[in-house]
Amino acid sequence: MPITPANGLSADTAAVPAPEDSAEPIMLELVDGDGRTIGTAEKLAAHIAPGKLHRAFSVFLFDDAGRLLLQRRALEKYHSPGVWSNTCCGHPYPGEPPFVAAARRTGEELGLAPALMREAGTVRYNHPDPDSGLVEQEYNHLFVGIVRAEPRPAPEEIAETAFVTPAELEELRERYPFSAWFMTVLDAARPVVREVTGDAAGW
Repeated sequence: MPITPANGLSADTAAVPAPEDSAEPIMLELVDGDGRTIGTAEKLAAHIAPGKLHRAFSVFLFDDAGRLLLQRRALEKYHSPGVWSNTCCGHPYPGEPPFVAAARRTGEELGLAPALMREAGTVRYNHPDPDSGLVEQEYNHLFVGIVRAEPRPAPEEIAETAFVTPAELEELRERYPFSAWFMTVLDAARPVVREVTGDAAGW
């Protein structure tokens, strides 16, 4: 289970600034309990307790051996810094299709494009973060896929990456903190994870 520290983007991707670097406020899409858009809110305001239900996405990418690509969130992030989590997660811009947002952020954070990515349903949850006091109240669109390129993580987003088997994931979870939402989204995505990785991978 090699863990790879982030060492910056390659020259061809470093020139593309991440939207989070912009001075403009980042707006999220607010939704009702059925996932219908009902408005927008600024990103931080949407996460202040008790939180506002908003659209999000979570990506799970696996290599050809069926190992899950994890990331450890950068220590500089205002929400859940330094914890391990799934391959990529985030929020679509208002009006942006979740699939497009998931592919966009995978490129921005990890410097790669999935070889395959498919929808894996949705899950709604409300997870307070005990350290920051912020709340993840999300209507989350799930995506599962295959990756065949080496990650080139953006260090302002990701501290480390690791490809793990199910057994190695359990070892990591015993030793290190994970994001509050991680098991919720992984469990919800498992049926499609098993379809994509096959029985032998053990997910």
